[in-house]
Amino acid sequence: MNYKIAVLPGDGIGPEVIDQGLKVLNAVAKKFNFSVETIFGQIGASAIDATGNPLPDETIEICKKANAILLGAVGHPKYDNDPTAKVRPEQGLLKIRKSLNLFANIRPVATYEILYESSPIKTERIKGVDFVVFRELTGGIYFGEKGRKEEGNVAFDICTYSVAEIDRITRLAFKTAQTRKKKVCLVDKANVLETSRLWRETVTRIAKEPEFADIELTAMFVDNAAMQLIQWPSQFDVILTENMFGDIITDEASVLTGSMGLLPSASVGTELALFEPIHGSYPQAAGKNIANPLATILSVAMMLEYLKEFEPAKSIKEAVNKALEIGQVTEDISKTNPKSTSEVGDWITNYILNK
Repeated sequence: MNYKIAVLPGDGIGPEVIDQGLKVLNAVAKKFNFSVETIFGQIGASAIDATGNPLPDETIEICKKANAILLGAVGHPKYDNDPTAKVRPEQGLLKIRKSLNLFANIRPVATYEILYESSPIKTERIKGVDFVVFRELTGGIYFGEKGRKEEGNVAFDICTYSVAEIDRITRLAFKTAQTRKKKVCLVDKANVLETSRLWRETVTRIAKEPEFADIELTAMFVDNAAMQLIQWPSQFDVILTENMFGDIITDEASVLTGSMGLLPSASVGTELALFEPIHGSYPQAAGKNIANPLATILSVAMMLEYLKEFEPAKSIKEAVNKALEIGQVTEDISKTNPKSTSEVGDWITNYILNK
């Protein structure tokens, strides 16, 4: 089998961690007898610098011709620190999600024993944490009508959702839950927001369908969910929520593990999916060979699962777990004997090929 992968290294540490992800991808391709063709495209600040556009049309076309997309990171301080900037790297992310109809952001969150002490949360609260967040990605307040009135003194952002948008991500979350503990928690604000009431009505209706009779559905207001994620995170299995709530909840959940450098993600559409680490571009570390590549490597594993290459994905996860177990990790995880970005990638590659 031959897979065509669109690769968007992006900004900051993006190119460095992508290099390690591709190194591992090529290793499992060799071991499990499939081939990979990579096609590179531009996105983010690097694309603005080169073309003036955070997502050139050429990049979109490259992605549409691929079986899957692997993304590094997007963002740069020269845009972040300029509130007057008309074009921003993050506009590339919003545009690619909309252009490719990537409607579901999927973020697994699991804790590792080696990082228990690194988490800001007490060890007894994070042991056994293993859940996944399904965040709707193309609707809601981020994509609603927005503007200013009364000579710029009043601003507005309109949040809009349709039943169809809610329906498609709900079914995806439910089907994933059926492969796990069969528990789904809907996070909304249905006591205040009309859009949340539509979410609650739609998700509840779908849960009553015979296909999902085995799903245990609960609902939680987003403010309570934010608190519960800290107090008792192990209660969650699958979390389902709208765009802005998901943005906040997933960033909060990321600190449970003790390192953002271990968390992969997927953005799934009807025909394509994009895979990326959840961390930012970390420009301060760019070019220093110190960034943690494990989230990108685990994103490659998620990509292979999407492509139904389950054994290669399993081998990557096994290698990452072994690297964590024996301390083949970067300085964000181990201060005593840290490895470089490329050393971690090399070790995992060698483990896969020669274990």
